[in-house]
Amino acid sequence: MSDLDSFENELIDLRKNTCPNREQRANGTNVFYGKATQLIEDAKAGRTKCHDRKLQQTSGCVLNFYLTVRVSTIRDAAVIYHGPLGCSSSSLGYREIFRSVPTELGRPANFELNWITTNLQQEDVVYGAGEKLKNAIFEAQKRYDPKAIFILTTCTSGIIGEDIEGAVAEVQPDVKAKIVPVHCEGVRSRLVQTGYDAFWHGVLKYLVREPKEKQEDLVNVASMLSYTWQDRLEIKRLLEKVGLRVNFVPEFASVEQFEQLSEAAVTAPLCPTYTDYISKGLKQEYGVPYFLYPSPVGIKNTDGWLRQIGKYTGKEEEIEALIEEEHETWVPRLEAIREELLNFKGNGERLEVLGSLGQGRLLSQIPYFDELGLKSSAALTQDFDNLILKDIEQMVSETGDFDVLVNTFQAAEQGHITRARDPDITLTCPFQGGAYKREKSVTRLHALRGDPDPWSLQNGYAGAIAYGEFIIQSLKNKSFESTLKQKTKDSYKDWWYKQPDPLYYLDKETLK
Repeated sequence: MSDLDSFENELIDLRKNTCPNREQRANGTNVFYGKATQLIEDAKAGRTKCHDRKLQQTSGCVLNFYLTVRVSTIRDAAVIYHGPLGCSSSSLGYREIFRSVPTELGRPANFELNWITTNLQQEDVVYGAGEKLKNAIFEAQKRYDPKAIFILTTCTSGIIGEDIEGAVAEVQPDVKAKIVPVHCEGVRSRLVQTGYDAFWHGVLKYLVREPKEKQEDLVNVASMLSYTWQDRLEIKRLLEKVGLRVNFVPEFASVEQFEQLSEAAVTAPLCPTYTDYISKGLKQEYGVPYFLYPSPVGIKNTDGWLRQIGKYTGKEEEIEALIEEEHETWVPRLEAIREELLNFKGNGERLEVLGSLGQGRLLSQIPYFDELGLKSSAALTQDFDNLILKDIEQMVSETGDFDVLVNTFQAAEQGHITRARDPDITLTCPFQGGAYKREKSVTRLHALRGDPDPWSLQNGYAGAIAYGEFIIQSLKNKSFESTLKQKTKDSYKDWWYKQPDPLYYLDKETLK
C-alpha cells in the first residue's frame, strides 16, 4: 500500500481530543513556487514542508479565520471563547455581515449571537482557568438555554495546557446542552485548514447521533464561507427539482441538523478540502457514503457533481433529465460568454487569467476557466496538501501544466507574480491583496457568504453564467483600478518587482 493509499484509508480517531494538524495529517505546506508537476512530484516524495519567512505580512489564525465566523451562526447553540477577550472580536463583525442577507432569501430572522468569553488574565495564565471555564458553561446554559455549547480554545488556553476535557466531564452531568470542545488554538498550525478538521472532530465526537432512521432523500452539504448565499440557493434549487433535500452545515444550521448528519444518503462537497474530515468521519462511524470531487463549479463539473449524488440517492434517471433540462437553458448562454471572451483581444489570443485560490478551488476553477475560454498559465493557492494530490494530477493531465505559487496571505508575493506575469485579469480573494494597482482588469474571485448580490453566485449552472458575465463586466469597466492607480502610491519599491523571486524572503534554512 502506497503512502497515498494509506492516507485515503486513514482512521479518524475519535478517542483523541482533537485531530492531527494538516501538516502532520496531509504533508501540508505554506510555500511553493514552480510548475504544478514539480509540486506533485515533491508531494509524492514527501518533500512538501512549511517554512518561515523573514518578512511575514499577514497570517491566518486557526481560530479566527474560520471558527469565529461560522460557529457563532449555529442556531440554538452558544459559543464560549476560552481566552483573552480580543480572541473573540471577529465574531462581532461577521454577525453584521450575515445580517446583510435579506430574510426573504431564507436567512433566519431570529439570528442572534450567543457568545461568552472567559476573558483570561495574567493570573489565569499562571494558576489556570478551569473554574472560569466551568462558570462560563453554567452561565451560557442559564443565559441562552442552548442545545449545544461550543468551547473554542485559543493560543492562551493551549499554551498553559488547560484541561478542557476534564472541565467538561465534570460539569456535563449538570448541564442540559451538549458541550463540544473544539481545539482551535491559533498557534497550533500554520495551515488554517487545521481549524476545519478540529471543528468537524468535535462535531463527530460530541454531536452526531446514532441514526434513528436513514433519510434517503437527504444530502449533507458542508460549505466554505467563500460560497455565498446565492450559491446555497442554487444548490437547493437543483436538488429540490429531483426531490432531494439539502442539509446545509454549519451556517445557520440547528443542532438537530448536526445530529442527523448520520442519517443522510450522501455527503457532497462544495469544497473538498473543507469537507474531507467530516465526510470520512461520517463514512467511518455511520456508513454515510461520500465523494470529494468534483465541486459544482462550471457546467461540466456541475454535471459530474449531480451524477455522483444521483448514484448515491438512486436518482440517476431524474438527474440525467435535470442535466438535459438545465443545459437547454444555460449552455447557450455559456457559449455566448465564451465566444465574447475568446474574441475580446481581437487577435486570436486567449485572455490570460491569474486567480488567487484555495486548493479546493484550484481543482474546480482551472477547468472552469477553460470552459470560459480563458487561459490559466499560473495560479495562486493559499496552501497545499496531499488531500488533492491525485485529483490535481488528473487535472494537469487534462488541462496541461501551469505555474503554482503557494502563498498563505502574503500580499507582496502576490503583487510580485502579478506584476511579473501581467495577466489580462487578476482575481483576488477577500483575504489577499497586493495586486490592485494596475491598468488591466482586477476583480474578485469569490465573495463571502454574507454577499447576497446575484453576481456573487458561482455554483451550479446559474453560477457558471453569473461569474462569466461578472468577468466580462470587469474587463469593460476598469474605473476602480484606474482611480486607485492614479490616486495612491505603490505599496512596494521598484527593487521588489525587479528582482526575480516572489519568495525572496523565504527562510529556506528553516523547516517547520
